[in-house]
Amino acid sequence: MDEPIYSQLAPENVFEAEEGIQSILFAGYSELANTTGNNRGICGIEEWGTDIGWQSGGGENSTAVQFLNFTLGSTTSLIKNVFWDPNYRGIRNANVVLDNIDKSNTVAQNKELFIAEAKFIRAMCYAKMYFLFGPVPLRTSENDDLELPRPSVEIMESFIENELLEVSNVLPKPGAELNYGRAHQGAVWGALTKFYLNTHQWEKCVNASQKILDLNYYNLYPDFEQLFRVENEINTEFIWVKSVNVYATRSNSWVCATFPPGFQTHPRTGLTWQDNWKTIASQYRLLDEYYNSFESGDTRRNLIMESYINTSGDSISLLNHDNTRSFKYWPDPNAAGNIHGNDLPQIRYSDILLSRAEALNEINGPNQESIDLINLVRNRATLENIQLSDFNTKESLRNHILIERGWEFYSEGMRRYDMIRMGKFIPYAQSQGKQAQSFHTLLPIPQQAIDANSLLEQNPGY
Repeated sequence: MDEPIYSQLAPENVFEAEEGIQSILFAGYSELANTTGNNRGICGIEEWGTDIGWQSGGGENSTAVQFLNFTLGSTTSLIKNVFWDPNYRGIRNANVVLDNIDKSNTVAQNKELFIAEAKFIRAMCYAKMYFLFGPVPLRTSENDDLELPRPSVEIMESFIENELLEVSNVLPKPGAELNYGRAHQGAVWGALTKFYLNTHQWEKCVNASQKILDLNYYNLYPDFEQLFRVENEINTEFIWVKSVNVYATRSNSWVCATFPPGFQTHPRTGLTWQDNWKTIASQYRLLDEYYNSFESGDTRRNLIMESYINTSGDSISLLNHDNTRSFKYWPDPNAAGNIHGNDLPQIRYSDILLSRAEALNEINGPNQESIDLINLVRNRATLENIQLSDFNTKESLRNHILIERGWEFYSEGMRRYDMIRMGKFIPYAQSQGKQAQSFHTLLPIPQQAIDANSLLEQNPGY
């Protein structure tokens, strides 16, 4: 039987055509951009166990309590399905492109671009895994041995850094990329700024952040409350995002888990329930100590719901029960059920400003440039300036930056990393009566990965 051919791509020629290479490259972008089936998980998981948020109800609660109570184990399926497998699939796709790019008939300029994009994807996937698990086996080719050991910290960090530096001048300038959601120089230097920050390489963090400033492309979106709405998502504050529209097949379902039961309307903002939206049993909540920590007049708190009117017409307060809700990803008017179109920012310009302020403080102690950078972010939130004279020590300014980052980046999946970097994650959990220990700054390696690789060793403590 002769099967009709509906495509020009087949196993024997897929790498020859530019479309074939691109299809594999775009699949790598998809894995990098989407590490859960709904995209809300990353933002929530990275705040469970911190001083910002928690979760209750629904099928994911059985996993959430393990994060909240520091009882994670190597068989927790979410760790494998969300953090391990998708990143290695992205790495695999990048390696396939790099191993086969010479077979492509595309022009040399495009080959150079595809190589740079594949290395960017690979480095970003490895960076995400490194901060979650520590060093993981470095697979740089399809032809690598099936079983590989974990590299040293020095080798892992050097690989990620060099991979990003290598493509920093090859990728297009921001705004010149061929499609929204593809890599560019702003994304590279933003990623390096964050990488150096979280590895305490302060001088390099300052230098990388200066590269972002020198691009003269990014700025703070004037209205924080409007920044995350689907109609405003392509803007010059978002340096790198998880796009759920271009290369992704998955959605942003954040608000499906933050709508309180029986929600009808929110009087302060006028938000009113639409029949094309959906709620789920899982409920993502904020802690009262976090909600109450905001300074008076901070407009960033306006995206947190503190009360609502239910379908019976009753006014329900969410305060004083650790029950306020983040509506940072404002419901998409054109959503279909739990499928909302809001992109999730991974690196914002405000993050670069506060990262630079932190690094400068770690190098020099309290200094005027750090204060000025922090005030840029505060002024957008309609807050008064802080003064250099308010901070006598490096630690006092560091503590303020952590607080400021909490107000700025809630529901963006950053809090766990910020608290770990500043040595606050485990002490905070212990102060709440949790059985947290120092090894909990890393997640356990999935047992299935260890079973498949006899050279792969588990993280200590698990």
